[in-house]
Amino acid sequence: MKDSKKILDAWDAYSDEHTELDGWPCDAHAYGIRASQRDADTAEAFEPLRYGARHLLATAETQLAQLPENTVQSRWVYQLGVLRDALDRLDELHEQWLKTRDSLPAAAAPGTPEFDDALAEHHAESWSYLDDWATHGKTLEEINTAARKARSPLAPAPARSPARRAAARK
Repeated sequence: MKDSKKILDAWDAYSDEHTELDGWPCDAHAYGIRASQRDADTAEAFEPLRYGARHLLATAETQLAQLPENTVQSRWVYQLGVLRDALDRLDELHEQWLKTRDSLPAAAAPGTPEFDDALAEHHAESWSYLDDWATHGKTLEEINTAARKARSPLAPAPARSPARRAAARK
């Protein structure tokens, strides 16, 4: 998620520098190439997280349900929904990519225009959902931190160790 944030920040800086005041790119071809690289980099940054993402979401939802109300940020439920919807869509797009890749001619290997163009299209379709993870993914960490700090209703308050009790009496 942190890599995705760096990629997004670099893209924003590039976009600000290479667009006119009306938002149109100064050089549409160069801008498109850079956007395609952004898409590929973001997809690559998300890949290590992809297989554990559902587990992370389920854990955060469980933790959120157990947090005291006064420790919950109202935006967390919304952000978890955005992450879940984005992951659902990313899974659908991944399945589409596998079908597309499998339907390419045998000669269309990585490095060939036919393969690379199809992959670039897949990355472009996935980018906004990957951006949702880059933007809202920190919510998972925030909920986990809140859950670790919250007292459990099932656990008693921690008792002082004998050394601390003795030091407190002095």
